[in-house]
Amino acid sequence: MSATAAGLLQIALLLALLAVAFRPLGDHIARVFTSTRHLAVERAFYRVVRVDPDADQRWSTYLLSVLGFSAVSVLLLYAILRLQDLLPMSLGFDGMAPDLAFNTATSFVANTNWQSYAGESTLGYTAQMAGLTVQNFLSAAVGLAVAIALIRGLTRNRTDRLGNFWVDLTRGVVRVLLPIAFLFALVLVAGGVVQNLSEPHDVTTLGGAVQSLIGGPVASQEVIKLLGTNGGGFFNANSAHPFENANALTNLLEIFLLLVIPVSLARTYGVMVKDKRQGYAVLAAMAVLWGAALVAVTAAEVNHPGTVPQAAGASLEGKEVRFDVWASALFANSTTGTSTGAVNSMHASYTGAGGGMVMLNMMLGEVSPGGVGSGLYGMVVLAILAVFLAGLMVGRTPEYLGKKIGRYEISLVALYILAMPFALLIGAAIAASTDTTRSSLLNDGPQGLSEILYAFASGANNNGSAFAGLSANTEYYNTALGLAMLIGRFTTIVLVLALAGALARQRPTPVTAGTLPTHRPLFVGLHSVTVIIVAGLTFFPALALGPIAVALA
Repeated sequence: MSATAAGLLQIALLLALLAVAFRPLGDHIARVFTSTRHLAVERAFYRVVRVDPDADQRWSTYLLSVLGFSAVSVLLLYAILRLQDLLPMSLGFDGMAPDLAFNTATSFVANTNWQSYAGESTLGYTAQMAGLTVQNFLSAAVGLAVAIALIRGLTRNRTDRLGNFWVDLTRGVVRVLLPIAFLFALVLVAGGVVQNLSEPHDVTTLGGAVQSLIGGPVASQEVIKLLGTNGGGFFNANSAHPFENANALTNLLEIFLLLVIPVSLARTYGVMVKDKRQGYAVLAAMAVLWGAALVAVTAAEVNHPGTVPQAAGASLEGKEVRFDVWASALFANSTTGTSTGAVNSMHASYTGAGGGMVMLNMMLGEVSPGGVGSGLYGMVVLAILAVFLAGLMVGRTPEYLGKKIGRYEISLVALYILAMPFALLIGAAIAASTDTTRSSLLNDGPQGLSEILYAFASGANNNGSAFAGLSANTEYYNTALGLAMLIGRFTTIVLVLALAGALARQRPTPVTAGTLPTHRPLFVGLHSVTVIIVAGLTFFPALALGPIAVALA
């Protein structure tokens, strides 16, 4: 079978798996967050934390719960990382330095999972399990809860209540993430992914050298890093490491895992707003963006423009030969489109066009299809912007799902759109302007700027993947990227919940002949173009100086 046929077959199988999971998983998530029944284990937890599960919260109280829970999570994870040498199964590793511990703690709580360290030579098993893996579940559940709160804001009328954060968080972990993660962790183990608590041991290689092999609870962390669109690898090579990603079958399964919840949430959205066509419209816009990017990345890598790739006959630098170009491009496009950050190849080694495209995926706002929860609420916010722009063109007050989009609502949308570029461009500008920060670069010129842009795009969009080539474990990068992650995650959450509260307070507006249908192909096109134009107007100058210049060189 040719490489092209094999690549197309992988894509077809992936789409078939997603199609099979779309309806049952999307309906299940909708039932989870609309049910009035509490499981026994959930009631026990509510008693321990002294929460009334039947009490709805105002948007401001819901927000304070999110921020308070996340702040405590940062502090606890920071303590685990700093004091890991005192913990059991530390494997003799010292605690992290303060700036690296801050960066890592904010990274995993913000669902970014940026790693300025090599996992196998920095963290013991307790820190990996009790620290990182736990936050992989919790940060994903926080994003899911915020998306559900926004849906409630669209569906409720004349109220200031959005639900109960503690109930949403608990249900997201217990009823959605844990069952799926448990099942697929077993599948990954069966596929060859490592899961043990063994001590590192030395082996003799075929060349006669001695190499130390580290095992660990890999499969249990691998599955939730993908399912929760987290991305932090147990090993420095991430999903290119055979202990994390054993073969072509596990590679396809891992791509499926990182896409399945963001895609299925479009179905959840349609079910909860009681108009499944709205969910299909959001899904269609996500698919247009993901599909167009996949074509661009794959074409750039398969055609391998450039003297050296053409001489070699392939663009294989930085790619795992077990997966080849097609599977690497598919993984790269999916991981940068979902705020996952897991990689099975090094994106800095991609062609200028391919590397620029995966960078642009993040700069779109991680909405193709985005992270768990964050992708859906990002797409809804951009849909509101598209409705507003359409209203300006026809001179009519814009409406979305029966809610008027007035000055207050569009102001929140505008601030949402500006928050991520602010963190990205300011941080990158400072990093590119001093000799100290530029000394961390492997390359000069456009490629060096691309390394900086990618790092801050990854941090501000809560992606976590690295372009490689940038030595980011410095006080500046650890601190600046940590702040970018916090701004990119929690500023947007503040604005989304404020928007949800504003929408919930409104009276429903009846549909008239002048109401813009938001479920038809015309609006899907407008929605998709709005996403592209917003990112293009914001980032084209920076991209022109970085990856576009590399591609044209």
